Amino acid sequence: MFKNSYRLLPQRDFSTPRTPGLFVDSDSYHKGLSFDYIPNVTENDFTDTSQGWLSWICNLVVISLVYICTFLTFPITGWFVLKTVPNYQRIVVFRLGRICPPKGPGIVLVLPLIDQWQKVDLRTRAFNIPPCQVTTRDGGVLSVGADIQFRIWNPVLSVVSVQDLNASTRMTAQKALTHSLAKKTVREIQTERVKLGEYLGMDINEMTRPWGLEVDRVELTLGSLLKAPEDSPSAPLIMPSAPGLEGLTGPIQQLAMHFLSHGAASQPQQEDSIAFTDELSSAAESVTATPGCVEELLSKVKLLLSESLVHQVGACYQFDISSGDGQQRRYYVDLSQGSGAAGEGSLCREPDVTLDMSDRDLLAMFQGELRPIAAFTSGRLKVQGDIKTAMKLEELIKLLKKHQL
Repeated sequence: MFKNSYRLLPQRDFSTPRTPGLFVDSDSYHKGLSFDYIPNVTENDFTDTSQGWLSWICNLVVISLVYICTFLTFPITGWFVLKTVPNYQRIVVFRLGRICPPKGPGIVLVLPLIDQWQKVDLRTRAFNIPPCQVTTRDGGVLSVGADIQFRIWNPVLSVVSVQDLNASTRMTAQKALTHSLAKKTVREIQTERVKLGEYLGMDINEMTRPWGLEVDRVELTLGSLLKAPEDSPSAPLIMPSAPGLEGLTGPIQQLAMHFLSHGAASQPQQEDSIAFTDELSSAAESVTATPGCVEELLSKVKLLLSESLVHQVGACYQFDISSGDGQQRRYYVDLSQGSGAAGEGSLCREPDVTLDMSDRDLLAMFQGELRPIAAFTSGRLKVQGDIKTAMKLEELIKLLKKHQL
């Protein structure tokens, strides 16, 4: 039964050259001394050779007595000894302190007094590594994070090998991230993000497989470039895209890169230097919302409405704004007909795009300190409707910023 459920878990051989990844030849591994106290659960052999004959006889007598008492009082003890295990869980049982084969799914029998058991969830879990500063091989400093998905493939090892599985996996993944990316240049990290994520997943798997854990997916999230490389600061570098843009394809990716590159090109740069700013953090620090600010912004927008602006945008927008005190307000900007209209409340017809965001982010976006595509990819702006139509608000923002100057 158990031979078909669990795979062989070879231990690592440190005498051979290290090959990063999960799919390594099993011949290059041997049994490690650090797990000798655990029975050979990887081969589903739960016999404990360290147990003497006297201990074995005592265990057999105690287990037999418990079985007899359980069956004699079964109508009553049935409520306590029978456990229902879902298909995505297993029960790891310690009988008189010694490990037993995992049980489940279905109805399993757990003996009272002598059995201690723990449920293990086999479903895929996910966590993210917050953006951290990584010093690359060429002297650059880059903010990099990661989204990681993992699952437990051996419930026994996940219980007996490590005390806090989640914390240990997070720490191991973060150390592997900083260590592996420190060997790469800034350009390699930016251009080979997907490949580096695959290699990082293999490296993490090598360290977590003795824990009965397997990493399914690692996706790097590139932040801002905090320091340009020292060897070639004047070389053209790729602008780090906002989190979530790397996996997009087609017209959405082209639209996102258009706004990001347009915003970077509009700022004058000095010769032989590159400057990157974190617009998401600067917007949150510099914009403070006060009562009536959204209404004042709406009055300024009304002064800019014209037929030419309606011709450029050709859509109507509804804004669901949440304030800091928890109140929800609704505004609209209709740029689909005539000279346009704007006001508080709901539209008489179905809007083309509905935007859900806070009042602080709304002010930051219309003041040019937070671009719509950056707010969308960071989760601060939720869009219902066509993304390309929503990004046309950039025309209104440019016009408002021009008149403010």
